[in-house]
Formats: sequence, C-alpha cells, structure tokens
Amino acid sequence: MPIPSQARKTGKTILLVDNLFIVLGFYVVFPLVSTHFVSQIGWSALFVGFALGFRQFVQQGFGLIGGAIADRFGAKPMIITGMLLRAVGFASMALALEPWILLLSCLLSALGGLLFDPPRMGLAIKFTRPHERGQFISLLMIQDNAGAVIGALIGGWLIDYDFQLVCWLGAVVFFSCALFNMIYLPPYHIALGKAPIINGMKMVLQDKKFTSYVWSLTGYYILWVQVMLMLPLTVAKVSGSPSYVKWMYAIQAVISLTLLYPLARWSEKRFRLDQRLKFGLLLMTLGFIIIAFVSELYLLFILIALFYFGAIIAEPARETLSTMLANPKAKGSYMGFSRLGLALGGFIGYTGAGWLYDIAFDIDLPKLPWFVLTAIGIITLLYLQYLFRDKPPIKREIMNKIN
Repeated sequence: MPIPSQARKTGKTILLVDNLFIVLGFYVVFPLVSTHFVSQIGWSALFVGFALGFRQFVQQGFGLIGGAIADRFGAKPMIITGMLLRAVGFASMALALEPWILLLSCLLSALGGLLFDPPRMGLAIKFTRPHERGQFISLLMIQDNAGAVIGALIGGWLIDYDFQLVCWLGAVVFFSCALFNMIYLPPYHIALGKAPIINGMKMVLQDKKFTSYVWSLTGYYILWVQVMLMLPLTVAKVSGSPSYVKWMYAIQAVISLTLLYPLARWSEKRFRLDQRLKFGLLLMTLGFIIIAFVSELYLLFILIALFYFGAIIAEPARETLSTMLANPKAKGSYMGFSRLGLALGGFIGYTGAGWLYDIAFDIDLPKLPWFVLTAIGIITLLYLQYLFRDKPPIKREIMNKIN
C-alpha cells in the first residue's frame, strides 16, 4: 500500500533529526579512541586497531541478520534496542582500564549498530521515491558531516579534561536517541509482508549483481576507515597534540556542508553512479600517497581536504547504488548485506593499518602504511573499472529495474 505524502514527509523528518544525533554521539567518542589508547595510554596500535576493526566487523558483517530481523519484526523495536546497547557500550568504554574491557565495549557498540542501522536505511528507502532518493541520501550525508564535526569538536575539547567524560557524553546521546524513537517513531514495517527471516537472507544471497557490488567495496572502505585510525594518529603526531584532531573533522564539515549537496545534484545529471564512485576513490587514493611525504601540519590538512573532497563525490553514489539495487520485498536484509564490504574493509583497514603503523615505527619507515593503502586504492579502482565495464548508465539501468 502506497505511503501518503504527509507520512513520507514526517518519516523523513524523524530520520533526519535522529540521524544528526546518532552521528554526533558516535563522533564524540570514536575519533579519539585511537589517540587516547595509543598516544596517551601507550597500548599498541595493532591492538587498538583490532578492537576498532572488531567493532566494525561485528556491526557490519552480521548486518544481514539484523536487517532480516527488522524485516520480520519491524523497525522501531530494533532501533530502540540497538541504541540502548550502543549507550551501554560507550558507558563501559569509560571504564576501559584493561584491554578486554575495550573489546567488550566495542562489541556492545557493534551489536547496537547491527540492530539499528539496517532498519534505519530501510526506512530511508520506504520514505523516499526512487527519483528523490539520491537527494535525500545526500542530505543525510551532509548531516553526517555536520554531526561528525560537532561531535569531534566536543570530544576534542573534553579529552583535554578526561576521556571518561567523552564516553559518558556519547552514552547519554544514544540513550536520548532511544527515548526520541520510543516517543516519535511510528511502528513501521520496512518489508512488504512478514516473510520468515531466512527468506530475506536467501533473496539477497541469490542476487548476484547486488552481492558483486557489495564485495567490490572492501578496498574502498579500507581507505575510508582511516579517518578513525591513521589520519587522527598522523595529525596527533605532526601537531604534537590529540586535540588537533577536531580540526580534521572541521575540514570535513566545511567541505560537506558547502559542496556535497550541490555537487551531488550537478553530477547526478551528468555522470553515471559508478563513474562518480570511481573518481571520488581516485582523489582519496591520491591524497594518501602524498600524505606519505608530508611533515607540515598545514599541508597535511590540505591533503585531508582532498581526501574528503573525494569522499563527498563517492559516498552519495555508493549509498544510492546500494538503495537502488535493493529489492523492496526485503529492504532490511539488503541494507544489512550492503554493509559486508564495510565489515571486511573496516576490519582489514583498522587491524592491518594498526599492524603496519607498529611495524613502520619499529623499522623507522613511516611511509609504509601509506604506500600499502595507496596500492589498495589502485587495485580497487581497477576492479571497479572491470566490474562496470561495457555497462549502460547505471542510473538508467536501475530505474528501469525498479519501474
């Protein structure tokens, strides 16, 4: 049954408000995890990278299960439960004086995201028509960047006092988000009908076009997750203080708030989605190879700006492709599976980069992680070129499939 226009408008408003605070709460805490436990506490970058990658892998790698559960039982209970788990995870991180407590807090945070992330993206599909979906996703990403910089600025200010304050604030934000959804989010179902959980999972796994696209993004995410590991560590090292990390996210916010939406609107009329994704990834890769040779803070920030510029070109195209390819009979399952590339890329990116960071320090070769990351970016570009070879314009092809 079609959703009335007013219900769509209300639903999109709820998602926008909810999304802003989810992103803010996350970025208050996680950009500072690596700098706190590696630079301030003295734990190995390999272990901290493993903990971050473990969270990423659990949340995204099992997203198919979370999405299938949401297809069966509805979005609201999954979103509320997930946000409460994320709040508990952040509270336990405030008490992480031993490595196992950090792992536990990352696990709780991951389980929370596993439950609330796929149904939220399923609702984004439910509330938007195909022709407006790309624009709405661009708005969500603008919010992502605004929330990221606000959260990072608050976290960067609080960490000068106590990392525990950072974690407790993140917990309060997610607890408040759970209350907001409990009060305002109607009990929407995101799938067409209530098929058994296994049916939605089978539907995704049999969709070869969708699964091939998802697996292709592993390399892209290996680069992307460095905003939580290598880039903050490099900024802290070059500047001499972890508090400078907040300016990295300020750059991200300025670029996104001023350029993301108009650039997405302009490019979607002129280029295929896969072309936008590949060009954005190319700029991200170029930024990384040059960072290897930079030791001045202002030059580092310029290259980080280049990385983010590539990201705002690639991200709307990547997410729009995922939503356009999703079968409406199992939106949650599709959105859950779409995170598998992030699961693998995040785990490899965090753990592998942390391992390379430690090795580079031991052998006095600081450029090593950046060389490897650049090679991964180039390989991913070549694979995406192969995947979309001799294809008609992706946007037109998907629209025909939907209609």
